[in-house]
Amino acid sequence: MVLNLDKDLKRYYAIGEVADMLKVNESLLRYWEKEFPTMISPKKAGGNVRQYRREDIENIRLIYHLVKECGMTLEGARKRLKTNREATARTAEIVDRLKNIKVELESMRRELDYLT
Repeated sequence: MVLNLDKDLKRYYAIGEVADMLKVNESLLRYWEKEFPTMISPKKAGGNVRQYRREDIENIRLIYHLVKECGMTLEGARKRLKTNREATARTAEIVDRLKNIKVELESMRRELDYLT
């Protein structure tokens, strides 16, 4: 799952937007916010409305990668991010690129199958 925030020039994102980007429930984001308070700290506007910055979303993406894609526990993800955040970020980026390539190749294959 690639998050392309460069297209969107917004400074803040609502919890619903972030949940849609990652295809997770809003409750999971609130839970991770409690479990990773130093990494995910959205600004809270009136009425306790969460406003996530790009940095928050990137951190959530790393947590998602470790927990959902790699199957790590929250404690394991916490340790990995504490000791080797840069390598984890690079790995997550590579996985995202490979997923995009796979989607493109599958699309090409469908088109070729249609033509034959």
